[in-house]
Amino acid sequence: MYSYISGQLVEVNEETIVVDNHGIGYEFFIPKSVVYQLPNVGGNVKIYTYLYVREDAMQFFGFRTKEELALFKLLIGVNGIGPKGALAVLGVLSAQDLRFAILAEDAKAIAAAPGIGSKTAQRVIIDLKDKIDKIAPAGSASGMPVNDAASAIKTDVIDAMTSLGYSASQALRAMEDMEITEDDTVEVVLKEVLKKMSFL
Repeated sequence: MYSYISGQLVEVNEETIVVDNHGIGYEFFIPKSVVYQLPNVGGNVKIYTYLYVREDAMQFFGFRTKEELALFKLLIGVNGIGPKGALAVLGVLSAQDLRFAILAEDAKAIAAAPGIGSKTAQRVIIDLKDKIDKIAPAGSASGMPVNDAASAIKTDVIDAMTSLGYSASQALRAMEDMEITEDDTVEVVLKEVLKKMSFL
């Protein structure tokens, strides 16, 4: 129904914001992370929208980017996660971090969201792992390996990193821009990843 709404930011609350567009105030439920991306009250803002309709209510959910909106739509398609649960996930994980957590099967990172248990986090990974690359930003690395050999190396490096106390999503993030080939070894890649981690 609505793709986005632009206007003046007139109110910022803990869970919602209000945007004035031609004299009409639109209230949006937003992830907590969005609050830090907003201009000061009185500034102009563009909010990508999702209209959630129930028998007893119609609610707007708002996001700063199309990617966040796309992830929200995927999350509410997971059994056991409603709009508020999806907001909670996007409130503690950026769009990029959520992608890394899903690709690295890092249920612990997803379960850090309020109201999201470990079983639900695992369901998010199972349901969305094959869908997450379809909404990757243009020009960005998907985080997926280019061949089976590279895949095996990545898996071994992630296992090594987690044994050192890093999360799987941290390890995958560190490998995002690395070109891993079948000629590489786990030791070489691990050394490069650890070097990058010291600068992240």
